Parts: sequence; structure tokens; C-alpha cells
Amino acid sequence: MEPVWLDGQSMTLETLAAIARSGAGARLTPESGERIRAARKLVEEWVAQEKVIYGITTGFGALSDVFISKKDARQLQLNILMSHSAGVGEPLPPETVRGIMALRCNDMARGNSGIRPETVALILDMLNRGICPVIPSKGSVGASGDLAPLAHLGLVCIGLGEAFYNGERMPGNEALSRCGLEPVQLEAAEGLAIVNGTQVMTAIGGLAAHDALRLSKLADIAGAMSLEVLLGSRTEFDPAIHRLRPHHGQTLSADNMLRIVANSEIITSHKDCGRVQDAYTLRCSPQVHGASKDAIAYAAGALEIEMNSSTNNPLIMPETNTFMLGGNFHGQPIALALDFMAMAAAELANISERRIERLVNPMLSGLPAFLVKDGGLNSGFMIAQYTAAALVSENKVLAHPACVDSIPTSANKEDHVSMGTISARKCREIVENTESVIAIELLCAAQGLDLFTNLKPGSGSFAAYRAIREAVSHLDKDRVLAQDIEAVRKLIREDRIVEAVEAVVGEIGCGRPPQ
Repeated sequence: MEPVWLDGQSMTLETLAAIARSGAGARLTPESGERIRAARKLVEEWVAQEKVIYGITTGFGALSDVFISKKDARQLQLNILMSHSAGVGEPLPPETVRGIMALRCNDMARGNSGIRPETVALILDMLNRGICPVIPSKGSVGASGDLAPLAHLGLVCIGLGEAFYNGERMPGNEALSRCGLEPVQLEAAEGLAIVNGTQVMTAIGGLAAHDALRLSKLADIAGAMSLEVLLGSRTEFDPAIHRLRPHHGQTLSADNMLRIVANSEIITSHKDCGRVQDAYTLRCSPQVHGASKDAIAYAAGALEIEMNSSTNNPLIMPETNTFMLGGNFHGQPIALALDFMAMAAAELANISERRIERLVNPMLSGLPAFLVKDGGLNSGFMIAQYTAAALVSENKVLAHPACVDSIPTSANKEDHVSMGTISARKCREIVENTESVIAIELLCAAQGLDLFTNLKPGSGSFAAYRAIREAVSHLDKDRVLAQDIEAVRKLIREDRIVEAVEAVVGEIGCGRPPQ
């Protein structure tokens, strides 16, 4: 796979996922190298002059009024990494850490951090050679950057801390040695340049947004399949309805679902039935899915802005030979966006679980109980619905926003913080839970379609059905359902269901402009 070129301004969710998950390497553009060198030259001049600059010739946080002489500049930067490495909890997954490393270097590529080129080069070498620093998942309050987790990243750069390499956990210096790399000795400003940024929350949130955009498509596919099985109407997808309330996501979902059920013999077969209108989980699916699409698209946009921003303090300005002190490290824009996206993803799971209940409940569906023959001897999808119910209940707890809480830190110098990394971690959990719920709905909908032996579903529904049946057979008697759920989750993660449907009906909109 071709490497991703880091220029500080063109990182996307897709390129983040390529680096984090698909093994793509990362390189600095020549222009980025020039910007880094220009900023570094200024820092070295200011240190030689013993100019008072926060975090470079002063202490940190509440200790910012303590002047540090140039003879102690190295020790100050070493101390910040050691003292700030106070994270706890399970290590972040390797894909998240790879994303963090790429995003931190992309921020540095903008030339506002004051770090040396060789230090950025080491982080990129670590990324490209498969060294994955052990970064505890808990300990960031999401302001002054993701200080604790990024400090653990920095430890490996100086030969301390721990790292994973080839699946083995080992001391950081050993991981470097195995790859023929040498630790760096940090100079003035560099420890602060490593820890002062929002890349942990942004990496976690960016990968979650990448997955949530996919799930917003799959919700439409699963909802359309369920509507067919439950003998719903396609009238609720009519463009005339949605022109009268033109929310973008709502209109998009209605159009998606109308195309997915196009040419459905199942729907045509009951057009003259006596039902007046469908239940909300069918009739209002464009409104619910669409609102979530809009929220997820907003979060994705906020994350891509953050991925291509300078989040250090101080900010070195080579074009004017100055520096500025500000608050770009504060995670509030990401915290709010990810709390919003968490609720949006939770709602996709909520409505999906209610459709699952309608599918397995014979009093609501008119189908065999729990979608299996010989009910009683076989339980069918009974407990799959329990699992979906458990996951959506967990999501409701996790959906409580983290950003509305703030606890002052650093002796009240940092008196409002975002808790954005907690927002990101919760959001990731919700997206993963939602993926499982939608996988269960897809399984149940495919099982239901098997019962319509003489009638074909819509073109898109049939394409999704065939993709599912390539991996999971019809359930004619009880078997281990966890394996079936995981098989569909694998199809989801590999985009095979979406690609199968899009090959037939065209692109399924997720709410974002085309990339």
C-alpha cells in the first residue's frame, strides 16, 4: 500500500483508517520538513537568548511562572514526559495508537510545534516499522491536550516506557533496538511538543466516525430488509413526503431505502391489504436514521478539521518570527461532537433492536416464533434479541455526555477541561455495540426473507441477502449464534454488504459530501 503523505492539511478519515488499520505507512512532504525546520530554528534562537516562553523556558501549568535556564532545558523536557506518564487502564488498541502517532506527526507537519525534524522522523520510523507504544487508555481530561497518554508515547522515543512489537510487549528501548533505531535526547520544547495535543481523542473518535458512517448506510439496508419481511409499505419513502421537511439526512435515508426496495415483489403483493399505516420503526425510519446521519456527518467534519489543525501551546509562527500562547489544545470541539455522535449511533441501535423484536415476535410479524421452525424444540433468534436489548441498554448508559462535566486541574490554572477523551472512548464502545445490533437485524431479516420462497425482495434487499448467505446459512435448527453474528460483523467491517448493495442500486448516501 502506498504511504500517506503528511502535509498537515489533507488528512481524512479514510487516510487515518488506512494508516491505523491497513498498514499504510506515513511520510512527511518536503514542504512539511521545511516548516518544521523553520520553527525549530526560532526555538533554538529564543532558548539561546533565554527568552521567557511558556513550557520552553518555564515550568508547566500552574508552574508557568518558574523560569528554567537553558542549562536545564533538556532536563525540563525529560521531566515532562516522565511526570506526565501517569495513565492507567488497559492499553489502547494498536490501531488506535497507530492513528495517534500519525495524527501527532500530521500536527507537527504544520510547523507550529517547534520540535526537531529528527524527533518527528523517529516517531514516523516507529510507526512504519510496527513499534506500537503501550498507551494506557485512561487519564486524560481532554485539555492541555491528551497529556498523560501522549506522554506514554513520548517515553518510547527516549528509550523508556513499553511498546508492542510483533505482538510482544517489551521495554521501549528494546523495541527500538530490534528495529535498528536509537532513542532521541530531547532538546528544548520537544517534550511539550509531543504531549500538547488532542490526537488521542481525535484518533479514537476518527476511527469511530469512519465506522459510524458505514453503519449509517447499513441501518438503511437492514431497515429496508426488515420492512419487506414485515410487509411494510414503501409509501413512507416517497420523495414528496420528505420535500416537505427537507432535512438532508432524512431525505437521503428515504432515497436510499426507496432504491433498496425497488422492484420488490413482496411489497407489491400486499399493496391492497387492510393495514392503514406501519409502526414507527418502519414508517419513521428515514426520520430517525436521517437525524443520526446528520449528527455523524457533523462529527466527521469536526474531526477532519481537528486532524489538520495545530493544537500545541505555545504556537510557533515562523512566518512572523513570533510565538503565541492560546488554547488550541482544548478538546471541547471534539468532545461535543463525539458526545453527539455517540447519541446518534445509539439511536441507530435503538430503532434496529425494535425492528428485531418485531421480526422475532409472532404476534407482531405473523411469522414463525423467533423465525425458526419447530419452535419449542428450537429457540431460533430468541436470545439474539436479548443480546440486542442488552447492547442498546448499555448504550443508553454510555450515551450520557462526558463534556458537560469539568474538574479543575493544575492548581485551578486549568479550570475548565473537556473530558473529550472519555467522550471518544464511550463513543467507540457505542459504535461497536451498534455494529453488533445491526448485524443481528441483518441476520433476522435474511432469515425472514427465506420464508418468501415465491416472491423476490427489492433489488438492494436481495443483494444484501445474498452477501449474508455467502457467509451464514439459513437457520433450520438451533446452532451457536455468536458465530453467525461475528460472521456478519466481519462482512460489515469488510464493506461486503454495502458494496453488494451499491453494485445494484448505486451509492448509498451516508450524509457526507463525496470524498
